[in-house]
Amino acid sequence: MTGPEHYREAERLLADARHEGPDGVAYIRPENIAAAQVHATLAQAAATAMQAAVEGSEPGMSSQEFTAWYDAAGVKPQKDGAL
Repeated sequence: MTGPEHYREAERLLADARHEGPDGVAYIRPENIAAAQVHATLAQAAATAMQAAVEGSEPGMSSQEFTAWYDAAGVKPQKDGAL
């Protein structure tokens, strides 16, 4: 998985963590929270690693990597124009 894919998976797991039990009470799935934390940590590690200089190259993300991160985690305007 790429860093942006880990980020998206963490978001998906968090969104699916809440469920309604048979008694009508909302519950949180702790396994989703734990898995989301792992994916978020891996996403952070990937983003951090991309900033490290590699001998013979410029430090930082390529434009393709930046676009993938922006698509996954960038702030996008809402339909009403608000952020």
